[in-house]
Amino acid sequence: MKIRTIILILIIAFISIYAMQEVTYFATKEVNTDNFNGSTLVIPKINLTEHLYDSLDKGVLFTEGSSEPSKGTVLLQGHRTFLGSPFLRLDELVVGDNLSILCPGIGKVNYVVDNKHIENPDYRIVLNNKSNTKLYMSTCHPLGFTTQRLIIDSSFVDVEPLVDTKTIVEYTYFIIMIILGVFIVGSIISYLYPVKEDRKFLFAEIIIITLILIGLFIHPIPLSYFSFLGQLF
Repeated sequence: MKIRTIILILIIAFISIYAMQEVTYFATKEVNTDNFNGSTLVIPKINLTEHLYDSLDKGVLFTEGSSEPSKGTVLLQGHRTFLGSPFLRLDELVVGDNLSILCPGIGKVNYVVDNKHIENPDYRIVLNNKSNTKLYMSTCHPLGFTTQRLIIDSSFVDVEPLVDTKTIVEYTYFIIMIILGVFIVGSIISYLYPVKEDRKFLFAEIIIITLILIGLFIHPIPLSYFSFLGQLF
């Protein structure tokens, strides 16, 4: 087996570990969403519907110290290129865009974007100001790096009655797309690889990885097994 084949196998393996983490992430959320009864962030412009959690590992973080929506300052944080990438398209928001937090017991809390800015990682938002009813969303910038922070400021508008407190978020679609993507792209690479005698090794790796992904879909493992990836994105 040629050196370049070994290097390619290692590259595919690393990318696949990332895919395994994402499948595990979405599969875990698929299981947990049936029992979810908390708040949900909805941003129509970027087609985002995400439950709010107490950890970034679970999705969008409702930062500790934040007030209840409409009753003080709220800070939400999320990844752009890691663990489902919930804030991947956050940079598309502009002044005047609408968003809401669906809060059982409070209602549909509506906000409008009034500012977008880039800050250093040590930028801090004061959360204990009850007179400030703004919503802040923070994520890494630029895409794939943590050198700066993208901050979206939104002002509180009003609260509407919340008719349906059970917001269903479908994650199976993302899992299937990840598995199919790995299998299809990997198969094409192995088929077109110029060293014919090494193609079978590459294809065998893709088959094994695909089976592992399917297994993680059916029986997800703790996300802590992939914690080392968080240092790379």
